[in-house]
Amino acid sequence: MQLIKKTFTFRRIFYFFILILILIISLLFAFINLATNAVEVSEIKFIGEATFPTGLSFQKTEVGGLSGITYDEKNDLYYAISDDRGQKANTRFYTLKINLSKGSLQNNGVAPVSVTKLLNERGQSFPAGETDTEGIAFSNQATVFISSEGDAGKLINPFIKKFSVTSGQEITTLPIPNKFLPDKTGEQGIRNNLAFESLTITPNKKHLFTATENALIQDGPAAKPNLGTPSRILQYNLLTNQPEKEFLYKTEPVAPFFNLTGKFASGLPDLLALDDQGHFLSLERSFTGLGFAIFLFKVSLEGADNIHTIDSLLAVNAKNIKPVHKKLLLDLRTIDVLLDNIEGLTLGPKLPDGQRALILVSDNNFNSLQRTQILAFKLKIETPLIRLLRQFLPYISF
Repeated sequence: MQLIKKTFTFRRIFYFFILILILIISLLFAFINLATNAVEVSEIKFIGEATFPTGLSFQKTEVGGLSGITYDEKNDLYYAISDDRGQKANTRFYTLKINLSKGSLQNNGVAPVSVTKLLNERGQSFPAGETDTEGIAFSNQATVFISSEGDAGKLINPFIKKFSVTSGQEITTLPIPNKFLPDKTGEQGIRNNLAFESLTITPNKKHLFTATENALIQDGPAAKPNLGTPSRILQYNLLTNQPEKEFLYKTEPVAPFFNLTGKFASGLPDLLALDDQGHFLSLERSFTGLGFAIFLFKVSLEGADNIHTIDSLLAVNAKNIKPVHKKLLLDLRTIDVLLDNIEGLTLGPKLPDGQRALILVSDNNFNSLQRTQILAFKLKIETPLIRLLRQFLPYISF
């Protein structure tokens, strides 16, 4: 009888230690995932719209052409870049205040605070026609990076430069790989007005990303009705200010709808880094003949091939290249809003319920038939820690 009791006790101790070991291994794997996995966007909810009419004047400039927007969390301010090529006023960005204190955006909830003129390395205004500023990203050092598409037709190169938020003075220029630069043959580089629209910086401020709105000339065709285009994402290391990786991003084919004008445009106008592990929101925008089609995707670089050594996708078997992974999160045609030419997006502050705001802005092209449109969304983001707690405590709401 004593032997049976000892055996039974030994088995209980043995199974207890096995259970503890399994628990330790599970937690170990969970914390490994915690360190490496990305955030997940589980919900996007529309919470309001505000608009500026075309022709709005502020500090002797016409507010318009807002093609990119970024958020300064410390000061609760937004910086929005204008793509005016110096025709209306000097190359500039606007500082905006957006009121989301009640968890929604009202039509009077956006106001310009200031306008900052950009100055080149010589401390002078950029000459008219030299820039086509489209992307902007706040760097947390009272500076912003700004991208310009240049002008391929005039062989004006695109650029990515860092400027002071307060003075607008140019501080640094990032080198652009040669494959992106237009040349006299017209067989290489960016397409006109389809270059570096997007700009974003990872939360740890170590990497900057931009992307071509459409394919480089040597990579494939521009987007057409029912045909997507192979864009490139370009990654910079901000510790060295050098480009280090490139990835293939395929835009979605979009069908035109009652396209009586024959005009069609489609591409990738902006990216937004969600974490430091290569996960983004991407904004795809198309003019379909009758209004705009706007899509938000979750994008992952995980498993995508680095194509920085490939100068031309047409010169290789592109079918063997793994592009970035995309997941459709929202077709904005499903919200009850007449969409304009949405081109920029940024994360905003935490809303009263603890969720993050997402802000989108439109480029009105200084066209009297359009308007500057600011859309606000509530973005429900689950961090790896929340997903871990949900796994072990499924009956508790987080």
